[in-house]
Amino acid sequence: MPKRTLKGKVAVITGVGSGFAKATAELFAELDQVSLVLIDINEEALKATADNCKAAGSQVVAFVGDVTKPETFERALKETLGNFGKVDFLINYAGGALRVAPIEEMDDEINRRIIDLNLTSTIMSCRTFTPQFKKQGFGKIINVSSACDRRSWPGWSVYSAAKAGVIGLARSAAATYAGKGIRVNAVAPGLVDTPMAAAITSNELMLKASTAMHPLGRIGTPEEVASVIAWLLSDAAGWVTGQVIGIDGGLGTIRGKASP
Repeated sequence: MPKRTLKGKVAVITGVGSGFAKATAELFAELDQVSLVLIDINEEALKATADNCKAAGSQVVAFVGDVTKPETFERALKETLGNFGKVDFLINYAGGALRVAPIEEMDDEINRRIIDLNLTSTIMSCRTFTPQFKKQGFGKIINVSSACDRRSWPGWSVYSAAKAGVIGLARSAAATYAGKGIRVNAVAPGLVDTPMAAAITSNELMLKASTAMHPLGRIGTPEEVASVIAWLLSDAAGWVTGQVIGIDGGLGTIRGKASP
């Protein structure tokens, strides 16, 4: 039976300064000493994650990069091949809502920034790395979307649209490259206890309301997202591609809670 091990693998991960991207990098290092290429725009946060991964035994290359710029991914590919000779995994975490407001209050500049950060960056990342995956004959991509793709809340229109695009990209890429040994999947987390969610988690009333929306009765942890991604990238999930995995306490697909 295939095992959930990532030993000997090389992963490129964006947005590792905090949240579930940080948790994923640290889990990979702790469990399997995965070789890591880590990217974040925040130098201090990036260094903290990189240091933790090195302390756990991983070989790490880390650099500050803006995922809205194509040169960031060109450098990532160059660093990965130069240091490790191959790339097994590409995980597109970097993203953010930036602003939550009714669509008529969202100007063109903020709309462009949200789309660039969440969707265009993922397109550029996949475009840069798929030729190498094809050349190798193997590779696995995870695109990180959001439960906003499955459920709607007021004010999240542009972010939701961008994250829906991330899912569409994953499914199309999965179909395009399935015959090349490349698996592509997406994950759609619900509310997770991360810095991005601090405006909600630090407000008692908002947190209570948000928790109540999740049928399992609580918000998620970064480690729970990381563990699902580790499984998706392992050989244990070798027959899984083109899927959207909700890591959301049931938020995206079911309503209500089980009877006592």
